[in-house]
Amino acid sequence: MSTKFPKLKGRAILSPMAGVTDVAFRAQARRLGAALTYTEFVSSAGLVRGNKNSLDLVKTDEIEKPVAVQLFGSNVAEVVQAANLLQGRFNIVDINCGCPAWKVIKTGAGSAMLNDPKQIEDFIKQLVKELDIPVTIKIRTGINKDTINAVQIAKIAEKAGAAAIAIHGRTQKQGYSGVSDWDIIEQVKKAVSIPVIGNGDVFSPETFKQRLEESGVDYIMIARGAIGKPYIFKQINDYLETGTYKEENPLEHFQDYLVLAKKHNVNFTHIKHHAISFTKGIKKSADLRRQLSKAKTIKDIKEIIDSALLTMQDL
Repeated sequence: MSTKFPKLKGRAILSPMAGVTDVAFRAQARRLGAALTYTEFVSSAGLVRGNKNSLDLVKTDEIEKPVAVQLFGSNVAEVVQAANLLQGRFNIVDINCGCPAWKVIKTGAGSAMLNDPKQIEDFIKQLVKELDIPVTIKIRTGINKDTINAVQIAKIAEKAGAAAIAIHGRTQKQGYSGVSDWDIIEQVKKAVSIPVIGNGDVFSPETFKQRLEESGVDYIMIARGAIGKPYIFKQINDYLETGTYKEENPLEHFQDYLVLAKKHNVNFTHIKHHAISFTKGIKKSADLRRQLSKAKTIKDIKEIIDSALLTMQDL
């Protein structure tokens, strides 16, 4: 049955990102004011078969309420089965119809689904019929600049029972190059009455506020703007409320991430990638990244970050 998208307490959402939005990073983003978090996109086939990596991706933290799981797959029965396995643990099921990665497209999933609006309609109808929680989709503007069909898909999705639609303002062909087209996002917002979540090129509280006002979307997803900067959610919330926000020290926030990563047994590779991301914008960050790239253990990473923080305090 069709259920409504929950009313969120803020306007800024953490976007699902492969290799980034592990359970510890999501919990940290929630602590810092993200209104909603999504798992990394998870293979429906992997979940149905009990694949360990897939099952690890759907671990959640108690702070994540509401929380969404993002599934991908080209087989509707398999996606429905995976969603059924998870619906007691999540508040929203989102179908990825936007990933531009070749390994996903070649299976007919992700943004390949933009080629077939009927398939998207079938997916939503089946899921809505089976689940007791809201079903949403994430799309791109189209396959390429000659096949922009986001508005058409949004209307189909709404009619099929989708509770909300998220749209990244680039085509599949663009990947992450070029600029995000917020005019198309605005057109989608005007075309449907369900909540619309805009996404693309929002890296600061100022841009967030501008995009929110210009496009009229209900919420905005932050993706790359949150990598190494989960505190962007606090900055956005402060800016929307007071017109000002504080600069933050990313390394102090990495220490908080590390505590959560240990709590949830996040794998070392993930932690190391995050450690390197959290050095963005810091003086002598190239040297810090060099040291981190050689780290072999979590203890090494902690010592390098702690030492860098001490040096900063001594300046």
